[in-house]
Amino acid sequence: MFNIATVQKPAAQGLRQDGISLLMPAELTATLQLPSPGWADGWAPIARSWDRLPPDAHLKDGGHYRRRRHACYVQTQATGALAPTPHRAHWQPTDYNALHGGFERWFDPVEPAVAQAPEWTTLLAGFGRLFAEVTPVPHWYIEAHQFRIDTAGGVGRPTPEGAHRDGVNFVVVMMVARHGVKGGETRVFDAHGPHGVRFVMQQPLTALLLDDARVIHETTPILPADEQTSDGFRDTLVLTYRAGGFQAK
Repeated sequence: MFNIATVQKPAAQGLRQDGISLLMPAELTATLQLPSPGWADGWAPIARSWDRLPPDAHLKDGGHYRRRRHACYVQTQATGALAPTPHRAHWQPTDYNALHGGFERWFDPVEPAVAQAPEWTTLLAGFGRLFAEVTPVPHWYIEAHQFRIDTAGGVGRPTPEGAHRDGVNFVVVMMVARHGVKGGETRVFDAHGPHGVRFVMQQPLTALLLDDARVIHETTPILPADEQTSDGFRDTLVLTYRAGGFQAK
């Protein structure tokens, strides 16, 4: 049964036993063995790139609350090498995304200065090594999504498709920034039972790790924190790790 103790286990243990782990910022750097304090200092200019995300042109609910960039990589576990792929479309089957599945979505690529930054590549590779401890595979096919959800229109929907799985092996949702909003409760449910856990991710560099086959996840809408706030937003980095290749039609 999920509870707060479930998500606070060591990452590999939590993923093996429960399919979920929540890492607070200090735990993130320690678990992935990120250089400290230099890594966090180098991440700060990367976090500012969320201010430059272009609008998501593929929202089918008619909203204008999401900005986004996308990049893909292949990680070879024998060497740990992380190699970018030529820019490609993001595709999901309708079984996993009834709202936006079934067609190719082309997003602007992650800025080269971000995609090549050692703090960015070290983070992605570190998660790949961690997931390989749980599920050994020769390669991870990684998709990285920069998201900004804003409340300029009154409400922003981090997961307009509702509670879902992504059709991959592992998912990371990492908080980058949160400003002038309320709501945005993260909810994770056992894919094969009634149990679940819910919490609000507040601190930058908090990371939620999910075994996609075992859990379903969603985030509730965000609203302006008060009547005087019109520029609220919630920034996240979403990473997916899949064995055997990228999803493609």
